[in-house]
Amino acid sequence: MEVFYIKQELPINGQIRAKEVQLIGENGEKLGVKSFNEAMNMAEEKKLDLVLVAPNAKPVVCKIMNYGKYKFEQAKKEKEAKKKQKTMEIKEIRITPNIEEHDFGFKAKNARKFIESGNKLKITVRFRGREINNSKAGEAVLNKFIEELSDISVVEKAPKLEGRNMFIMLAKKA
Repeated sequence: MEVFYIKQELPINGQIRAKEVQLIGENGEKLGVKSFNEAMNMAEEKKLDLVLVAPNAKPVVCKIMNYGKYKFEQAKKEKEAKKKQKTMEIKEIRITPNIEEHDFGFKAKNARKFIESGNKLKITVRFRGREINNSKAGEAVLNKFIEELSDISVVEKAPKLEGRNMFIMLAKKA
């Protein structure tokens, strides 16, 4: 079970510290300036809450509403907004500088799939032992990947050596 919290808790009923309030009815109609006690009585008659909606106004603005229902609606809207968000993932493919042609084709096919689904891609060449002395071979493999995927991707980070790894970042073309 997920719990959603409203970012801004509005003061209601007894939490409001004002002598006079500009009152808005439950249907949005303006009821004018009333004393706090009068506004509170009107809300209680209708079995609803008095909610402070504009604390900086003179006099403060309060609305008569069902606060529980309002909070539920807000949480529902927040949940819907979260559903529509697309999260961007960074997928990683690891290779060696002396990769075989078939393996390269397989990795390139997977890379294409990742990029087309909207993810960013990090391709890492791992150098083991004395392979680090021939870092040009790793750079050549990365450039081959860039060339292979150039129709659907752009290079975010050019080939860069960090320790025993060399990597590039690719993202989908806009």
